[in-house]
Amino acid sequence: MNRQSQAAVLFLLGAALLHAGTTDLYLRYVKAGLRPMLLASGAVLIAAALATALYERRRGRPAGARSSAAHAHPEPRVSWLLLLPLLALILVAPPALGSYSALRSGTALQKPYAYGRLPAADPAPLSVVDYASRAAYDHGRSLHGRPVRVTGFLALDRSGAPYLVRMALNCCAADAQPVKIALTGALPPVLRPDAWLEVTGTYTPRLARDPVNNGPVPYLKVTSAKPVPVPPDPYDETWNN
Repeated sequence: MNRQSQAAVLFLLGAALLHAGTTDLYLRYVKAGLRPMLLASGAVLIAAALATALYERRRGRPAGARSSAAHAHPEPRVSWLLLLPLLALILVAPPALGSYSALRSGTALQKPYAYGRLPAADPAPLSVVDYASRAAYDHGRSLHGRPVRVTGFLALDRSGAPYLVRMALNCCAADAQPVKIALTGALPPVLRPDAWLEVTGTYTPRLARDPVNNGPVPYLKVTSAKPVPVPPDPYDETWNN
């Protein structure tokens, strides 16, 4: 690939990063706090592409001109396949990690240093991580007598037992790990893996162990549940806040 081609690839990569960073697409790859760096990276790549194209133009050679030796040994055309991931990033929004990954990884639930006040709303809106940590490590002290509302996607184990799950990440989707809540009570008659649910329920002291890593999986007694669209940010970043 000549320098003009390299500039074009740089430009497309920078444009793809800017496209992802100016929409919610980037949330499928990295946590929300990395948006400024993603936008800056895209801008730098576009600037580098324009500088490369300008440099080639000022050299006064026709685009793609090379010595006879270079013409004798052209780069393989298959190298243009490098553009396919860029086009996929621009044109296709990949789904977030779901039940397949969640059931093959142990819960990543961690004991927090402290617990904040429960939201005043009734039912109290909590993340999967927040409810699970309060139920498993604080023995539900702040949850007694309070209905809660939690949103996540469904995962069903081999026996058909339902879990409400959110993939928690530290940096990007590559390090995402599941946090699971086992569900009991008034469940919908049809449970579809990877469907997103908004669940309202109450704390129960029942606790299970994740078969993958023996981590704690608290239960939530469901009083009502309804399907909801996939949220703009499908990952849980509670422990990054």
